[in-house]
Amino acid sequence: MKSVLYLGCPVSERADAERQLGSADVSVVWADTAAYALGELQRRDLPVLLDLSRGATALQHAREIRAHRASTLMFAVVDARRPELTIEALLTGMADVFARPLGGRRVANAIDRELEYESCQQGQGAGVARKSGVDLYGHSIAMRDVLALIARAATMRAGVLIRGEKGTGRQLAARAIHDQQAGPGGAFLVIDCATIDPAQMDVELFGVPGRAATDSGVDVLEFVGRKSRVYEARGGTVYLKHVAELPARVQRRLARVLRDREVLLVETGQAVSLDVRPVAGVEPGFDAVVADGRVRDDLFRRLSVITIDMPPLRSRREDIPALANHFLRETCASLRVPPRTLSRAALLLIAALPWHGNAMELRVLLESLVTGLPAGRGIGIEDVLAHVRLDGGSAAFSGGGSLKQARARFEREYITAVLEQHQGRISEAAKTLGIQRTNLYRKLRSLPVARIRRQARS
Repeated sequence: MKSVLYLGCPVSERADAERQLGSADVSVVWADTAAYALGELQRRDLPVLLDLSRGATALQHAREIRAHRASTLMFAVVDARRPELTIEALLTGMADVFARPLGGRRVANAIDRELEYESCQQGQGAGVARKSGVDLYGHSIAMRDVLALIARAATMRAGVLIRGEKGTGRQLAARAIHDQQAGPGGAFLVIDCATIDPAQMDVELFGVPGRAATDSGVDVLEFVGRKSRVYEARGGTVYLKHVAELPARVQRRLARVLRDREVLLVETGQAVSLDVRPVAGVEPGFDAVVADGRVRDDLFRRLSVITIDMPPLRSRREDIPALANHFLRETCASLRVPPRTLSRAALLLIAALPWHGNAMELRVLLESLVTGLPAGRGIGIEDVLAHVRLDGGSAAFSGGGSLKQARARFEREYITAVLEQHQGRISEAAKTLGIQRTNLYRKLRSLPVARIRRQARS
């Protein structure tokens, strides 16, 4: 069990905080003053949780601890009603900022992550170890609502529909549902329906081609092979991307498997349980796709027992500073360079930008800043301005990388543009590109191309 020193937590909240942290195997040492905290830290080196409910007084405690113990790992706990304190906390050198009410697993994951980063910085590891859990950053009211729905979904085996723009964390939310489920669970399996050749979809998902029978009213179990994707996900969670790209026959089979939760094994003919939690990540216009008939009603009903709407980053700006700090520390750790810091002006500018690409766009910006700036200095507002346009667009292309990397970047961007032009229709995009559909599917698998969904017909 790891321990943490919690400074400034109101007495009325300590029982709940101790229960939350204890559920994640984190014990608590309480402190009310900076002097007492420093005395405890002299006896043993502990991470510090600093409650910022007392505002300027609490921040002064942080500065006192930092002045005497510069290497102490410190985290802040803020109230969602005081989002301005997040930036102040980051400027005092906090590794991360947590929202009240405190989540024990979130704290434990952050401590593990920072210790792993420190180990890598000291040359004790080959790289950053995989985190033990998934973190969704959320100090805002919108994200607190999302986290509440995730906790509810984790207690059920029902289908979950996660709606949101690209980059809002749909897959992270799906993974969080899987990780928070009670008791041991099976695998978390991601299936991108856009990157599987439709002709091979039956075999890929079910291990065997579908029977000729259609919706005849005959209530029979589906045949599934042991090497199929849905069988691999038994007891766990299957996360479906681009579900509208599934052919109608495959949608029918999947809906039936999700309905029956039982299948016939191809290898033995035996009926076996197939308990799978289906989660689908979709874009905001998915209802129009369903109304247009490209997703079967029976499949939609199985996937949408619970619906979670992921808010875009621009609608939860109070989360942006902490998220930017997280991406910055993560990038520095992965590159094994000393941690960088963002100035107050840089943080304020980042929080004000529109972020049409959401968290994904923010991560790319921070990676560009770390790799493009000289080592040993912080990141100022002029550095951010050099990489963004205030109208929300990306900065002009800057050279860098090998010819092979540049060619791959151009190919990725050109395929994405053609897919946008044809609203995600593979056949028409392949014709424009002058390649066969099978070759385009291969490109989609080999390149990190953002697949453009077909827009609903008006």
